[in-house]
Amino acid sequence: MEDHNSERSQHLTMIDGAMALIFVLLTVQVWLLSATLDTFLAGHREAALPGAIVSGLLFLGCAVLYRFITRAERRSG
Repeated sequence: MEDHNSERSQHLTMIDGAMALIFVLLTVQVWLLSATLDTFLAGHREAALPGAIVSGLLFLGCAVLYRFITRAERRSG
């Protein structure tokens, strides 16, 4: 019984860590969006494409972490 609780606790810790990483990635993505938009509106149009690429990579990172969370929740029951 105690082994089951320990395993469940480890799953919850992994889920909490992944959710914290998602929060950090989304915060960076919002900051990147605002900085890129500010630069674009200031007339520096060459910054839009790299900003969009990095934003897409951050989105993919969040999607992978979300998939990890859903699988970990299924395993923990």
